[in-house]
Amino acid sequence: MELFYVLMFGALTVVVAALELSKTGKDRMNTSSAFNAFKNNYILVYSLMMAGDWLQGPYVYYLYSQYGFGKGDIGQLFIAGFGSSMLFGTIVGSLADKQGRKRACVTYCIAYILSCITKHSPEYKVLMLGRILGGIATSLLFSAFESWLVAEHNKRGFEQQWLSITFSKAIFLGNGLVAIVSGLFGNLLVDTLGFGPVSPFDAAACFLAIGMAIIMSSWSENYGDPSENKDLLAQFKAAAVAIASDEKIALLGAIQSLFEGSMYTFVFLWTPALSPNEEEIPHGFIFATFMLASMLGSSIASRLLARSSPKVESYMQIVFVISSASLLLPILTNFLIAPSKVKGGSISFSGCILVVGFCAFEACVGIFWPSMMKMRSQYIPEEARSTIMNFFRIPLNIFVCVVLYNVDAFPMTVMFGMCSIFLFVAAVLQRRLMMIAESQKPKPQDWTALERTTEAEPLHI
Repeated sequence: MELFYVLMFGALTVVVAALELSKTGKDRMNTSSAFNAFKNNYILVYSLMMAGDWLQGPYVYYLYSQYGFGKGDIGQLFIAGFGSSMLFGTIVGSLADKQGRKRACVTYCIAYILSCITKHSPEYKVLMLGRILGGIATSLLFSAFESWLVAEHNKRGFEQQWLSITFSKAIFLGNGLVAIVSGLFGNLLVDTLGFGPVSPFDAAACFLAIGMAIIMSSWSENYGDPSENKDLLAQFKAAAVAIASDEKIALLGAIQSLFEGSMYTFVFLWTPALSPNEEEIPHGFIFATFMLASMLGSSIASRLLARSSPKVESYMQIVFVISSASLLLPILTNFLIAPSKVKGGSISFSGCILVVGFCAFEACVGIFWPSMMKMRSQYIPEEARSTIMNFFRIPLNIFVCVVLYNVDAFPMTVMFGMCSIFLFVAAVLQRRLMMIAESQKPKPQDWTALERTTEAEPLHI
């Protein structure tokens, strides 16, 4: 393996370790033992859920290709997953507010376990069913767990500021350390032990089953609005009114869709960007390096969220500008550095620059997740949290489906340029959100009045 990759991985490891070990009292909050037990229980479950997700990611495309499917068929399977998340996942996720968030989390485990089981079949229809189940599970993963956490945190009377501790630790472990370990463990199962490309999915099902057992035995149920027996259509209408009536909620949804849409596009593009001439690159090691960069970002976020200044609405503007600039690098290197015409070989000089830039982007991703969770906990009404969060994912999934369908239709530089523009727009919207937040004093959301509103009127929170 080239020295460059080892140096990047080593440098990030040292920086992350130094940041964690150098935390002072200003970077930490004094909490209670009851909260620590609650936090540790949630982080354990969240880490198991993310292990079940990360184990599958690197081997989905590879497994389908091993079954003999071409790029077109595999593309349709991926589109089915995102389309399912947009259609069925939105409905199932929204039911969490009415039927219970704990039940929704258990449903996530069951749906994803069944999706893993379908991977044993080479039949296209069975694999398509698995992708649909996986899409539903993804919507639940990114809405039900956070909704349960926020509601349970508030129900137990913990300090609101303590939420940021759970958010940052969950991302640091679940989207960082667990991702790295899962990648290495999957590589061990498939390559070292020779159990085949289905083995990571079996391991994922085991971790999901363990997490489901912990949820069922230690979590209590909470709901969005149990006072009224609203049907699903009424929930959707109330959520739509909430988004249309409160500019802060609408801005959060737009920012989330723009950033996550760019992030998922980056997932498809980084491999061809680093190997335009079929250079030999260690995909697994680069992925682990990206996850280390994400851990660096979440470590920075934990420090920022622990302090009263700067506010999350303020520093996220800088994060979006940096992420926009980092995805401009493929365009700049394409124009400023003469492309190599030699096929194969080691990574080029421009590729090394891109790795550094992509690590900067992944660090921004690490800051984004806990910071966005914090803003959602402040601005989204509790009564329909899961419903509104799944509304946010509708434009995201449409965007990803369009990108997947046209991934070969546009040059890579155009795709990166589009993502960079989206991220800059997110920075502009973030500034607007900060200005509104500073001009308004927070007060309880009048949800009853909101539901009865037929024509959207501005609500001042």
